[in-house]
Amino acid sequence: MPSRTEDARALPAMSARRATAIWAGLALAALVVLAASLLAGSVPVTFGQALDALRPACAAPDLGVQVVRTLRLPRALGGFACGALLAFSGALLQVLLRNPLAEPYVLGVSGGAAAFALGAMIAGAAWWAVQASACVGAFASIVLVLGIARREWWRMQTGAAQDGPARLLLGGAVMAAGWGALVTLLLTLAPDARLRGMLFWLTGDLSGAGMPWTALGALALVFVAIVPVAPQLNVLLRGDAAAQALGVPVARLRIGVYLAASVAAAAAVTTGGAIGFVGLVVPHVLRLAFGNDQRMLLPAAALAGGGAVMAADLAARTVVAPMQLPVGVVTALAGVPVFLWMLLRRRGA
Repeated sequence: MPSRTEDARALPAMSARRATAIWAGLALAALVVLAASLLAGSVPVTFGQALDALRPACAAPDLGVQVVRTLRLPRALGGFACGALLAFSGALLQVLLRNPLAEPYVLGVSGGAAAFALGAMIAGAAWWAVQASACVGAFASIVLVLGIARREWWRMQTGAAQDGPARLLLGGAVMAAGWGALVTLLLTLAPDARLRGMLFWLTGDLSGAGMPWTALGALALVFVAIVPVAPQLNVLLRGDAAAQALGVPVARLRIGVYLAASVAAAAAVTTGGAIGFVGLVVPHVLRLAFGNDQRMLLPAAALAGGGAVMAADLAARTVVAPMQLPVGVVTALAGVPVFLWMLLRRRGA
């Protein structure tokens, strides 16, 4: 006779063939966008040069190979990592808070990273120090919000409290408002020479990102930590009482999901700044198109989010070339009408 945990892992189901087909299609689309990102730009690059740039054995690279290897490839991979982290984090938070409007910046992670990064920019710190400061600010916000809701999370272990997610959401909203006020103050005090770079970072900027090993490593870490418990997330969507009855460790699972979502958002913000709408819109679109099975949705969100931000970055640096737009502006311009369409579609249904 199957145990309760085994029953939990069996709900709900999507065929492995259909899930694999979805992942393959999204991966192929991401590869196409990656190829376009390597080839397109103010410096013409052939397909052969792009392939040479991917081979470490290329001893005497020409200009096209150097452009791909030092500029376009790191930027494209950084865009993929940021988009995958944001979409993955958004999908997790929508399960955690059982709120379709939840997204990575709702818990104040972006605000903390922005405040610390802008402080480093005002101080004239190097780019690596700005990224390190953003990481420190993001994790400071994570610790503060988790501390606000710690009692409710602890009491959920015994079933004595059920308002941990609500306290988490309220604490995150308060932290986001506080960080927003501090960011406004820093922008007011910033010297004019550094104001443009600060505004670019606030709206999402991948131009200063080197090879994004940290973001790619964070993506692999949260992926390995969360995907094995995706069947339990399916049961969690039915409510805490039903999940506990089926043997799911609700409090421990919620804390793990919150930490994974926060780490993913922190890594994304540290690498590319505050890129909006990806964590909100991408999981929504996938859920409407393919269903809400978290075993399929979480990997699909990572692939689709990465491809979306790579496409947005490609548009940002080519549409008005030689000028470049902030990536966050492109994602917002594309995300707002898509989200409005989804709202109207649900209202009509």
